Amino acid sequence: MEEDYKNLKVAEKGARVSVIAYIFLSVLKLSMGYFFHSKALFADGINNSTDIIASSAIIIGLKISRKPADEDHAYGHLRAQTIATLVASLIMIAVGADVFYNAICSTIFFKAKAPDMISAVVSIFCTILIYIVYRYNKGIAIRIKSSSLMAAAKDNLSDAWVSIGTACGIIASRFGLPWIDPLAAVIVGILIINTGIGIFKDSAHNLTDGFDSKQLDIIVGKIKQVPGVNSVKDIKARVHGNNILLDIVIGVSFKLTVLESHMITEKIENMLNEEFKIKYAIIHVEPDLK
Repeated sequence: MEEDYKNLKVAEKGARVSVIAYIFLSVLKLSMGYFFHSKALFADGINNSTDIIASSAIIIGLKISRKPADEDHAYGHLRAQTIATLVASLIMIAVGADVFYNAICSTIFFKAKAPDMISAVVSIFCTILIYIVYRYNKGIAIRIKSSSLMAAAKDNLSDAWVSIGTACGIIASRFGLPWIDPLAAVIVGILIINTGIGIFKDSAHNLTDGFDSKQLDIIVGKIKQVPGVNSVKDIKARVHGNNILLDIVIGVSFKLTVLESHMITEKIENMLNEEFKIKYAIIHVEPDLK
């Protein structure tokens, strides 16, 4: 459990980097979008301002997750980060819908006014910066298996694509197609909503004890390869924070002693830790009468 709490602190650091980056990006994009008349850049700035709230929610969830187990939470508070990720996704969806609505209105009631080329330069600079943050957070998320930080990384990548789209819209408008800029803002809104829905689905899946059936089949296959295991009669899995919890029922020869059966369960536990980094498994042994 101590290693889990250390990993949560590392994940929190990554989320803090995202907040700092988003504060800088939102101020830059909102001001430049306003002064240089770019609807798409301004919409992207609104997106980044909501990312501050979303990343802050993830930080709060990670802080709560570090609380140790108590009488009401025997498994600890690790699911708090999943709840925080869910909240962050709802914020993203709501703001994406607002950006989309305003961009549609700007497109319908369009007034030709091409944004300054400096807006495109700002978008390209912001793309590079947020992509660096994405690579940083993704690397940490993979290393410590943090679902909440991976969600933040996905948001970072989405923002990088949004900034690229924004730059393309601004450049196109400078070449006699000014209507592309508000249209790009519409696309920005759609991308924000799409990212939010994707993160929401993953979070809701984890909170309702959903688990990837293909991964479960792989785990079952590995368990069956452990010497002494005749069959896997039942297996259940769920995600708890960064951890996978397993409940397994295996069949072993009825001729084995209690000690011998117990040694098989230890082999399974060691295999799960080595192959899948799964540290929490409850293994029930039943005799096979064959």
